[in-house]
Amino acid sequence: MFEPVELPYWALVLILGFAAVTFASHFLFPSVRWFFRRRMERAVARLNTRLQRPIEPFKIMRREDQVTRLIYDPQVMEAVRAYAREEGVPPNVAFEKARSYAREIVPGFSTATYFGFAIKLAQRLSQGLYKVRLGGEDNPALARLDSDASVVFVMNHRSNMDYVLITWLASQHSALSYAVGEWARVWPLKALIRAMGAYFIRRRYSNTLYRAVLARYVQMSIQQGTTQAIFPEGGLSLTGAVGPPRKGLLHYIVRGFNLHAGPDVVFVPVALNYDRVLEDRVLISAGMQGIRRFPVRVRVVLGFTLRILWRKVRGRFTRFGNAAVCYGAPLSLRDFLTQCPDASTESLAEALMDRIRAAVPILPVPLAAAALVRCAGDARRADLHAQAADILATLQDRHAWVHLDAEDVAAAVDAGLAGLALRGVVEITQDHIRTAPGEDDVLGYYAASTLQRCDSGDGIAPDARLMLDHPDTQRG
Repeated sequence: MFEPVELPYWALVLILGFAAVTFASHFLFPSVRWFFRRRMERAVARLNTRLQRPIEPFKIMRREDQVTRLIYDPQVMEAVRAYAREEGVPPNVAFEKARSYAREIVPGFSTATYFGFAIKLAQRLSQGLYKVRLGGEDNPALARLDSDASVVFVMNHRSNMDYVLITWLASQHSALSYAVGEWARVWPLKALIRAMGAYFIRRRYSNTLYRAVLARYVQMSIQQGTTQAIFPEGGLSLTGAVGPPRKGLLHYIVRGFNLHAGPDVVFVPVALNYDRVLEDRVLISAGMQGIRRFPVRVRVVLGFTLRILWRKVRGRFTRFGNAAVCYGAPLSLRDFLTQCPDASTESLAEALMDRIRAAVPILPVPLAAAALVRCAGDARRADLHAQAADILATLQDRHAWVHLDAEDVAAAVDAGLAGLALRGVVEITQDHIRTAPGEDDVLGYYAASTLQRCDSGDGIAPDARLMLDHPDTQRG
C-alpha cells in the first residue's frame, strides 16, 4: 500500500493538472468570486447613494442566474410546451432552444464597465464631437416620479450617437438597459454592449418561442424596476422626422402590467436632434431605396475616425455643431389605462410619439434648412431670415425647445447655413442662398424635424421655454 508507484512523466503532469483544476474550481474560484462579489456590492451601494434611481438587485444578478430564472419561468415553460406541440419536436429539444434564446437575450451587466469606462468614454465622445445641449431636465414632473415606479425612456432614433449621448446624460439618474438590434452582435461590440446592460433582440427570423422568451425577459426586468430605454420607431429615422411607432416592446410591457397591484410604469419621452447626423447620407440613400439595411464598410469608418484624430492632433478639428437632448412630459401607464380602460397598445404608442415629437429640439442647421425649404430652395439672405423668424414664432407658440447659439435669429440662421455650406448642401454667393445641385434630399432630411414640429399640434408641455443659449442647459 505504501510502496512507490512508477508513472510516466506525462501521466504525473496530467494528474497534477486535474488536481489543480479541481482545487481551483471547488476552493479557489468560489473564494475569489465571493471576494470580488462583496467588493462589487459595496461599490454598487456607494453608487446608489448618488443615483436618483438606484440599481436594482435584478440588474447585478449573475447572468447565469438570470438565464435560469428566465427559462424556468412558468410562462416560458408553457411556451416551450406549446412550441414542442406545434413543431412536433421533443420537449427537451424545445427547452434547449429556449435556453439558447435566453442566453442570447440576457445581458451581463458590469457596474465597473458601465460607470467606470462607458460613461467616461460617452462623455468624451459627445463633448468631443458636439456642443451638447440639454432641455427639460428640471421639469417638476420628472422630480415627482414615484420612486417605486419602473421608468422607461422612450426616444426618437436619429443616429447611433443616440446611445452614447443618452448613456452619458442619463448617468446621474440610473443605469439604462437598452434594446439593441442584431447589428451590434459583432466582435468586440457584443461583449461591451452586454457588459453595459443592453439586451439583443431579433427583428427578423424570430418565432413564437423566441418572442415568448423576449417578452418575459422584458416583463421581468420592468417588474424588478430596471430602468429601460427603447426606441419605439424600431430603427433609425430615414427621413429626419419622427416616424410611426412599432409596438413590439410596448406591447410586452403593457401585457405584463398589473393595473391594480405592483409598481407603476412611467414612460419618459426623450427627443434628440443634431446639427449633423454622422450617418445622414447612408440613411437618406436607404430611404430612397426603400430598405433598412445599412452596410457598414470598415475601411470607410476607420478612415473617417483617423481623419478626425489627425485633425485633432493638428488642432484643426471643429465640432459638428450642436447635439440636443430634451425631456418631454412623463406618462404614467396606470393613469393612462385608468382614464382610457379600452385603450389599445397602438393608442398608447401614438400618445408617446406625440410627446416625443413635442419635445424635439430645434437647432441652427435644421432651422436654416427648414427656412430654405419653405423658400423653395432659393432665396435672398434677408428673405431667409424673415422666413426663419416666422418659423420660430410658430414654434414659440407651440412651446418648442429651441437651442440656438446666437442671440438673434439671423445670426443663428447664418451659423446653420455655414454648416450646410461646409457639407456642400447649399451654395452661398454674396447675399443669395440656394440648394446645391443634387442635395435636395439632404436639405429635406435636416429640415424635416423642424417642419414636422411646425405642422404638429400645440404641443404637450406648456412649461417648455424658448431657449437661446441658456447656460443652465448647456453641457459641453
